Amino acid sequence: MANFFETLPDGWTIYLWLIIGAMIIVAVLYWIRWGSKNEQFDEDIKYVIFDEKDQDKMTPDEFAKSRTVIHSQIESRKRFLAKDAEKHKLGV
Repeated sequence: MANFFETLPDGWTIYLWLIIGAMIIVAVLYWIRWGSKNEQFDEDIKYVIFDEKDQDKMTPDEFAKSRTVIHSQIESRKRFLAKDAEKHKLGV
């Protein structure tokens, strides 16, 4: 195997690095696409940790926003569970 690498012309390693770099870029683009399709880039996710007991620590606008975000997260979860149940029902 070492003899094979010695017989290659000079400068072949740059092509190896270019291929590896391209593979990394493709993988990153795939995971960014996956994240955007699965609601992973939600700026309002920080409001999910609050509950009714935190109302006194928040302004009325923030509390209303947290309730809206929690409601939308619950709806999103219901949609996901319905899709998952349909998948299992169809046997996919």
